[in-house]
Amino acid sequence: QVHLVESGGGLVQAGGSLRLSCAANGRTFSAWFRQRPGKERDFVAAIDYSGDVTYYADSVRGRFTISRDNAKNTLHLQMNLLRPEDTAIYYCAATIGTTNYDVPGEYPYWGKGTQVTVSS
Repeated sequence: QVHLVESGGGLVQAGGSLRLSCAANGRTFSAWFRQRPGKERDFVAAIDYSGDVTYYADSVRGRFTISRDNAKNTLHLQMNLLRPEDTAIYYCAATIGTTNYDVPGEYPYWGKGTQVTVSS
């Protein structure tokens, strides 16, 4: 069983930065998704177990960086140049393997989420 616990959310002004973390046990392909009020859960970024392969949504590419520290069983999402439209609950997700990395249904394991609010 894979257990995921997110941390690091909060309130920040537009243009600021936040770093999300996810404590994650297991050898998994991992990702971050986000969900805005009244919207579907959207893909943000994904990373393979080695950390060598990463994927990003167009809306965050160049501003967000996904990384992992397998020695500490931790996944990170560094978010820079934050915008009000980045406001959402951010979820950490994991799967054993997938080719459809941007599809929420491909991930059987989820954290409870952490709120990120960006003020204008």
